[in-house]
Formats: sequence, structure tokens, C-alpha cells
Amino acid sequence: MERRVVTALPVSELQDDGALVSSAREGDRAAFGRLYDRYARMVHGILLSRVPPPEVDDLVQEVFLAALRQLHALRDVARFGAWLAVITRNRANDYYRKSGPQAALTEPVFEEQPEGRPNNPAEAQEAAMILAVVRALPEAYREPLILRLVEGLTGPEIATRTGLKHGSVRVNLCRGMQMLRERLNDRAKGAS
Repeated sequence: MERRVVTALPVSELQDDGALVSSAREGDRAAFGRLYDRYARMVHGILLSRVPPPEVDDLVQEVFLAALRQLHALRDVARFGAWLAVITRNRANDYYRKSGPQAALTEPVFEEQPEGRPNNPAEAQEAAMILAVVRALPEAYREPLILRLVEGLTGPEIATRTGLKHGSVRVNLCRGMQMLRERLNDRAKGAS
């Protein structure tokens, strides 16, 4: 399994968000593109924890289009990540309002394989099963776990980018991992 090494955001990068937001407000598309590059994994992870996987990529695009249109309404440019996380959660809620009760969070998951990686059906099935278990956890644990396990963000990155408190993220990751282990162990015992 491929592992990504991710470090916490340097303070200069967070300060740079303000400059990028200011430039994007003035019409600099490249600045907004850098914000997209920086926050796309976070948006993807939040959506993956809340909506059916086949809908995630389209909704990521909708979130960034909404953010671009509403950028003038952002009061504190240094809190761009937290503001974007709120837009993302609202877009996920809108998805369910528009699609009605037939859109279930427990839909089957068909994960795309990363480029250059062989499509191993057993591995893909195991990953889909684990993701389904994570998606069945309480919401408070689901989002940080997906941001950590699927998107590869660290605890401090999750807190910084989403605007959540570091302590809350740490506790939710710890409790979520414990609950995930218990549920996976229960599944393994049930399959034996």
C-alpha cells in the first residue's frame, strides 16, 4: 500500500492563504488555482465522509465554484480553510435535500485505482469494505478519519484547514480509530 508523507502546514503557508485570497478576489485565477491545489484533498475528504462516492468529484467542483463566487463575502482571509469546510458541509447537506431519501450514505463503494497501480480486486474490495465501515461511524469521527486515512492529512493539518480545534481533532481521531478497530474486529470475528 502506497503511503504519503504529509507534514503540518508551515505558518508561512497559512499566511500565504490570505495573500492568495486577496489576489483571487482581484481576479487572479492562478492564485485561486493554488488555493484549489492546497484544499482539494480536504474538500474531497469531507464530501467522501458525507455523500455517495460517485458524487464526490462533481461536488468538489461545485464547492470550489461556490467559493469563487462567494469569495468577496469571506470576512477573515486567514480563515479560508474553515470557511471552505463550511461551504463543503453545506453543499453535502444540499445534496441530500435535493436528492431526497433515496440517496443513501451506505451505497456500494467502487474506488478508482491510482494511476500506475495494478487493479487488485481483493485489495479494492477490502478498501471498499473499510471505507464503508468508516462511513457508518458517527459523523464526528467519520470526517476526521477520512481526512486522515484517505486524504493523508495529519491531525494538525485537519484542525488548521477545517477550523476545528486541535484537541477536538485529536480526540475524534483517537476515538474514531478505536471504534473503527472494534467494528473491523467484529466483522472479522463474524466472518470466521
